[in-house]
Amino acid sequence: VRVCRVGMLLSRGPLRRGTAALQRCAPLARFYSTPIQNDAQQKPAVSIVFGQEPPSTLPDPFSVVASQLRPLETSLKDLVGSDHPVLTRVAQHFFELVGKRFRPTIVLLAASAAAGGEPANARQVRLAEITEMIHAASLLHDDVIDLADTRRGAKAAHKIYGNKVAVLAGDFLLARASVLLARLQDVKVVELLATVIEEMVQGEMMQVKAMPEELLEFDHYLSKTYRKTAALMALSSEAAALLGDQPPEVQAALQAYGRHLGIAYQLVDDYLDFVGSSASLGKPALSDMDQGLATAPVLFALEEFPQIGDIVKRRFGDEGDAALVGDLVSQSDGLRRTQELATAHARKAAE
Repeated sequence: VRVCRVGMLLSRGPLRRGTAALQRCAPLARFYSTPIQNDAQQKPAVSIVFGQEPPSTLPDPFSVVASQLRPLETSLKDLVGSDHPVLTRVAQHFFELVGKRFRPTIVLLAASAAAGGEPANARQVRLAEITEMIHAASLLHDDVIDLADTRRGAKAAHKIYGNKVAVLAGDFLLARASVLLARLQDVKVVELLATVIEEMVQGEMMQVKAMPEELLEFDHYLSKTYRKTAALMALSSEAAALLGDQPPEVQAALQAYGRHLGIAYQLVDDYLDFVGSSASLGKPALSDMDQGLATAPVLFALEEFPQIGDIVKRRFGDEGDAALVGDLVSQSDGLRRTQELATAHARKAAE
């Protein structure tokens, strides 16, 4: 089971401006990590839940904003219509795939938390849609770059429509997101989301063009993780506060929340690449190493098994490299330390 569940218990009643607002809009701080048996290898996956009650008693965060998420599914497909039927079909195809809608959920939760539990306003809902469009565009492009065969358990768009059409569809989603962003008529929000796109591109370049020695550096890995994954959550959460007329300290708190949540989310994803099944992940297990990527479990294992270094520097290019490193990771503290680091970032998000 692939789970990264973040429960945000919302404050009740209107928030006052300033420090009180900052304190009350933050998620409650107690952290739980619940093992869930994986169907294939019978190893624990990770459930991340914040709150002051056990996970079973906390509200499901997706349910908290379900009334706004449901129409979002339809509106996303309506928003990506174009004058060219193929472009429309590719864009809509992506949104028809089953997904968590994790990023728009974070935007809606952040907006509601900062407003004392009130639902997100119309501009914040539009922001949630824009974040999902940017995310979808990045995945369309990533699948072409990574030569991925599947996405969310289905054939990747470029495998159906070809690389050129898939890239153009990603470009179209970014362009349409930019138009919708401009219509919000908030220069700072436009700047934040434009920065997200810039960070994503730079993060992808860090991944594709890293020097061999950089592949061994944990700081390089964390910087890439922020740019590719966490920047969208961090800056869209800050933008949600802006569109709710929240003060600067609330904007900063929500940006920090999104940043640490995004890093925790990616760490959990990296962990699950080693313990999950292809069916539960929606992609092949151990796919990161197959793509030449050294993630947190591998970099932690490197400290115990230095021979991993040469394999990482050649991007797992020799036959048997991925299997060998997978075995060494399982013998090391790499998976445990990855969980601990995810926990640390999750706690920082809750502070």
